[in-house]
Amino acid sequence: MIAVDWGTSSLRAYRLAANGKVAEQRRADLGILACGGNFAAALAAQIEGWNDSDIVLSGMIGSRNGWVEMPYLDCPAGIPELAAGMKRIDTPEFAGRALWFVPGLANGSDTETPDVMRGEETQLCGLLDTMSQGTHMICLPGTHSKWVTVRDGRVASFTTAMTGEVYAVLRQHSILGKLMNGDASRFDAYAFDAGLRRSAQSGGLLHHLFGVRTAGLFQRFTESALPSYLSGLLIGHEVHASELLTRAPRPAQVHLIGSDRLLSAYAHALLALGIGVQRHSEQLAALGMYRVARARGLTG
Repeated sequence: MIAVDWGTSSLRAYRLAANGKVAEQRRADLGILACGGNFAAALAAQIEGWNDSDIVLSGMIGSRNGWVEMPYLDCPAGIPELAAGMKRIDTPEFAGRALWFVPGLANGSDTETPDVMRGEETQLCGLLDTMSQGTHMICLPGTHSKWVTVRDGRVASFTTAMTGEVYAVLRQHSILGKLMNGDASRFDAYAFDAGLRRSAQSGGLLHHLFGVRTAGLFQRFTESALPSYLSGLLIGHEVHASELLTRAPRPAQVHLIGSDRLLSAYAHALLALGIGVQRHSEQLAALGMYRVARARGLTG
């Protein structure tokens, strides 16, 4: 089968062997908003030469701005519920082949402020089968970071933090960014840890953010180190808001899913706070789609 992780900024396509292993993969900076609505042509170009009959798609391609709007399934939910919620689409461009769209997940859909995810649920499905019974914590860092509680193999609940997006906006479009210079990916551990410590102090996030400006004005950190201070501050507030440190019992470790660069910063923060980590590749999305497809009966 073919698994397609199609988000806002990129498209990742995986050709999977019968056992779910990735045989080939392709990536393009071709998010759903860059296709002009011509999703069939964009997908055909990316999977040219791959003739598998089943194509499973997840992520923002199933959003209101995507190819077909898929519903959100309420938590708690796991692989069986996602498999049952898949929708088949047949199109002339892919005659003789089936496009299967995976639904998203919702937490608190009956509340005033529900939470949602699209795409991350398939990464979680790549991990659920390997977890023992009981409660586990998973974090998926990114533009919109997800903190997920898994209980007995199902997604019990989750919350979202706009940490990555806020960091980018502050660096690119605020007065804070004018004090910063250098490669944004450069990591200064001393400055990051200082931001992490500051996040645990009184004053609140908005006051702490103004402190990033004064730290630059009074040269507490160099222009190249200040982004790490901001990153530590934001990630620290995110971790504290997740109530990870006050849960009873306190989790011994957090599973991290994502790119190496992001996982390094979050692992550094969690370890500094006394929480163990276990890292997992963002390629779990492909394995997760395979497991959902298998539960639907699409694979041998």
